[in-house]
Amino acid sequence: MNASVQSDHGGACKSLGLALALALMMLAAPAMAQNGPVRLGVLTDMSSLYADNGGQGSVVAARMAADDFKGKVLGRPIEIVAGDHQNKADIGAAITRRWLENENVEVILDVPNSAVALAVQGITRDKKKLFLATGAATSRLTGDECSPTGIHWTYDTYALSQGTTKAISRLGAKSWFFVSADYSLGVQLEADSRKVIDATGGKVVGAVKHPINTPDFSSFLLQAQASKADVIALADAGGDFVNAVKQAGEFGVTREQKLVGLLVFINDIHSLGLSSAQGLMLSSAFYWDLNDETRAWSKRFIEKTKKVPSMIHAGTYGAVMHYLKAVEAAGTLDGPTVAAKMRELPVNDFMTRNGKIRQDGRLVRDMYLFRVKSPEQSKYQFDYYQLLATIPGEEAFRPMEDGGCPLLKKS
Repeated sequence: MNASVQSDHGGACKSLGLALALALMMLAAPAMAQNGPVRLGVLTDMSSLYADNGGQGSVVAARMAADDFKGKVLGRPIEIVAGDHQNKADIGAAITRRWLENENVEVILDVPNSAVALAVQGITRDKKKLFLATGAATSRLTGDECSPTGIHWTYDTYALSQGTTKAISRLGAKSWFFVSADYSLGVQLEADSRKVIDATGGKVVGAVKHPINTPDFSSFLLQAQASKADVIALADAGGDFVNAVKQAGEFGVTREQKLVGLLVFINDIHSLGLSSAQGLMLSSAFYWDLNDETRAWSKRFIEKTKKVPSMIHAGTYGAVMHYLKAVEAAGTLDGPTVAAKMRELPVNDFMTRNGKIRQDGRLVRDMYLFRVKSPEQSKYQFDYYQLLATIPGEEAFRPMEDGGCPLLKKS
């Protein structure tokens, strides 16, 4: 009996000890969260069609910003974590929830997939955490899906359509055929471009949707060719855009019709080569060779990655830097407070001059219209673009009152 009692007593002591240990851990957890690293999560495409435009380059850009901020904010070290959303909204949502709920991540960055970005926007809005969409395109992020803690940083489908579609229309294009990615990006890019075409007196004579990351564009391009449209507009991005352009050349589509990319990254041009890409017109928020400041930053990026920086990479650096400045100025990591401070402070860095973040979350800055150079015009590494026009931010981005952002109704 005594042995039995001793055993029970020992078990009770162990249980009590375990309970005390758990209680101490629970008490220590908030302190660890308050004194541990400030974590920023780069949620991107590491392995598929957007990996060159975002991917590891976005992680490098975020770390460059953290290092340039001296590695600490509010006395705590800055830590960059990374995740691969695999272009699937459910996977992106799961990573976002895990980061925010279990791993003390304060802000989500990049997300070069509009469907994933819309899922992330919903979660961060509910959790009152920051989402800085430096890689996503859909203008819905500042429209019906806007968020008090969501900031659309680099570009959007409206600005791209205002730049490229309007420029092509002014050159005399009257009839258009869309080859669009069959998800949020393609849908919104085509919709925003159609409005510009209608407003400039053009006509859309047909459209077809293709699966994301498809290797075979033959049937889509043949339909576009058969339409006899002046312009075939590619409302897709990354690897899809590259494959479409290559196959259009193989089918001889560009002999009679003009091919236009509505969302084009310099990494896509690098993959295509100037022989295939020459003459393409495109809109971008950034070009590495635009001025001395862009060249200086890009030189550092190229030294680290051996790759030319995209507008997503530049935007991710700028968003991290502005976020850290806002945290320091606000004296807190509280999501809504930091978001308000980010809106209050002007954005100034190597790619943005006196940028302003509106109430709907849109960062308003200049956009640029470029033409891709021919091989003969290119004089040095990554010398790919000729600047045609600078589009003022107020003209490039959708007027805030036209977006349908619910936040405006509360003001």
